[in-house]
Amino acid sequence: MKLKGYFYILTVLLLAIFGLVFYESLQVLSWKTGVVTALMIATLVYLILFYQKVVHPMQSISNGMDLLREQDFSSRLRSVGQHEADKVVAIFNKMMEQLKNERLRLREQNQFLDLLIKASPMGLVVLDFDHKITELNPAAFKIMGVNHLDEVKGKQLSELKETLQIDLTDIPMHETRTISLHDGTVYKCTLESFIDRGFPRPFYLIESLTDEVRRAEKKAYERVIRMIAHEVNNTTAGITSTLDTVQEELKILPETTDMREAMQVCIDRSFSMSEFITNFADVVKIPKAMLSPVNLNEQIKSLTRFMEVMCLKRNIKLTFTPDEALPLLQLDASLFEQVLLNIIKNSVESIEQDGEISITTNAQNLTLEIADTGKGISKEIESKLFNPFFSSKPMGQGLGLLFIREVLVQHDCRYSLRTYDDGLTRFVVMFEGR
Repeated sequence: MKLKGYFYILTVLLLAIFGLVFYESLQVLSWKTGVVTALMIATLVYLILFYQKVVHPMQSISNGMDLLREQDFSSRLRSVGQHEADKVVAIFNKMMEQLKNERLRLREQNQFLDLLIKASPMGLVVLDFDHKITELNPAAFKIMGVNHLDEVKGKQLSELKETLQIDLTDIPMHETRTISLHDGTVYKCTLESFIDRGFPRPFYLIESLTDEVRRAEKKAYERVIRMIAHEVNNTTAGITSTLDTVQEELKILPETTDMREAMQVCIDRSFSMSEFITNFADVVKIPKAMLSPVNLNEQIKSLTRFMEVMCLKRNIKLTFTPDEALPLLQLDASLFEQVLLNIIKNSVESIEQDGEISITTNAQNLTLEIADTGKGISKEIESKLFNPFFSSKPMGQGLGLLFIREVLVQHDCRYSLRTYDDGLTRFVVMFEGR
């Protein structure tokens, strides 16, 4: 634009000078004046040609630079009528077409990537160069227990360890760790980075392994239990049968009293071993849940009357606060009653003597909560609670929580068991719209 303006100013000045000289030539006719006039005319013609050959092409190129600066890849330059300049214009227009197509392709790819990230069941947490949270996809919101991005945006993960459901701070760069939570869920977490403006920028990938791990665990322990139960039951049946026969034969001999008593101990021990392994086999044989509409409040009220006897003996106060707005839930009443019995029994054993167990239902969130004032659960034990056959009790078999887990999974319920900062241990069951 500046070049074109300068040219216009120069042209106007030359025309003014030409006009003055032409006027003087009319007043004073001389050959010198004629020469000057001819030179002026030649200069004017030269300027016109200069504009067409130089200024106009340069102006077109300048317009192209403006289009690039503004990233307007849809506009094109027009030919200027000169072979060399038009070649430059053609190359420029071709470049603009390629840039437009490239931008469109990148936009489509980014849009597809955004849709893929939003729909992915894998959680994605993106950090900035200072390791502060900038983005989360919907799966990460659910996994991390975050309701809105504003709750965590601009904060480091180390600042949110107590509020987020999963702690990612101990994962080294370019490594993968498996993390188990207090609700029995298992996640494969990876810390990687991508290049942004020439520098590495970190992000976390969180993949749920819960279903795969549970299927593998169940397949493994079902096979082992069946094999052990078969061998133990067959062996104990043969032993007890033989001992019973020998014991009957020895009754005619008075001096064999001590021997018969020892045999009876062996028989009782065999029955105990058979009962022990049967308890494990019963976990494998949990029937498929037969769902029907159930009034959970009424079921709990009936159950608390039954459990009050156990609680009174230990001076434990058992209270139930129902939300009368709780709708009917699709449950297997028999299996879910066993779940409630197991949870309350665990609370009683945790308290041992003198404490309180409170049961509440919530219609708005469709949740059931059983809280107790027991000894609590350490962070080390939290992640192992729902592992098959794990128990923190000295004589525990680890079957209670395993049974609870299998039944709640059949009901598509989410659940959580942990001790909170207020000292209460809460077992929370979320019914997911049931």
